[in-house]
Amino acid sequence: MKRKKFDMGKREMPLEHAEALGQGLLDIGRASRASGVSVKMIRHYEAIGLLPKVARTFANYRIYRDSDVHTLRFIRRARALGFSMEDIQDLLGLWQNKSRSSAAVKRIASRHIGELKTKIAELESMADTLAHLAAHCHGDHRPECPILEDLAAEERTA
Repeated sequence: MKRKKFDMGKREMPLEHAEALGQGLLDIGRASRASGVSVKMIRHYEAIGLLPKVARTFANYRIYRDSDVHTLRFIRRARALGFSMEDIQDLLGLWQNKSRSSAAVKRIASRHIGELKTKIAELESMADTLAHLAAHCHGDHRPECPILEDLAAEERTA
């Protein structure tokens, strides 16, 4: 049976799983541990195009280079900061484009900051409302409860 050849950058080479590992490449489990991204999410990022399709061994194992792991770490950090997948795609493109302008990156980050501040204000409003309701709830054996009354009330207009 003839082996497939994979282009791993500079040259084509037929690889078995052990050969790939011996050359410093990582299978998906090792890439997951090295990047801090779960195997499931690595597959997902590849499926949606956030991570380019990686080479595979003769036995169809995915094999990752250090640069792939670096990209996964970038994605993990961006997700930890709450960026959307669309924003991460844009940021990845900018990160990989060495002739980019930092203004484009700042524009994405500034927009995200605004979104986060809006969410923070909404969460603070929810917390204040619940704190008010909880303060007025007797929390005893009586059935009256302003929390439940508020939840059951007709929808309020803003």
